[in-house]
Amino acid sequence: MPSTSVKKIVNCSKNHLISMVLDIEKYPEFIPWCLAGQINNKTEKEDTIEIIADLTIGKNFFKNTYKSLVIYDKKKDTIFVSNMDGPLKHLENKWFFKTLGKSCEINFYIDFELKNKILNILMSKYFNFGVKKITEAFEKRAMDLLNL
Repeated sequence: MPSTSVKKIVNCSKNHLISMVLDIEKYPEFIPWCLAGQINNKTEKEDTIEIIADLTIGKNFFKNTYKSLVIYDKKKDTIFVSNMDGPLKHLENKWFFKTLGKSCEINFYIDFELKNKILNILMSKYFNFGVKKITEAFEKRAMDLLNL
C-alpha cells in the first residue's frame, strides 16, 4: 500500500485551512485529477462534523468515483478520512492542524490501496509525484483565497 506524510507551514490561519479542506465540492477547481466532488450528507454535532462525500478522480482512460467518510474533530483540529465504497480497497487520510503565530502547520498523512492490483502498481509508481502536486494545489488554493 502506498503511504506518505507531508508536513508544511502555510501562511494563513488554521480555521481558513480547515474550512478549505472541508469544502469538498470545490476540489475540482484546484486539485489535479479531481473531476467532481459532492457532499451527500453533512452532520454537525457538538464536537464533530461528519461528511459523507463522493470524489471522482481520473485522467485519460482512468476515471472512478469513491465514497468517503470525513470526520472533523473540532476540539483536536483533526480531519480523518476513510473509504466507504468505490475503487479503493483501503483509504486512511489524516490532517493535523496547529497554529504557529499567524501561520498554520499542517501534517498530512495518506495510506491507500486500490482494489485493482494492476492500477495499484501503476499508482504506486507515481504516488509521491501525485501527493506533491496535490499538496502544492492545496497550498496555492489557500494563498489564492486569502488574496481575493
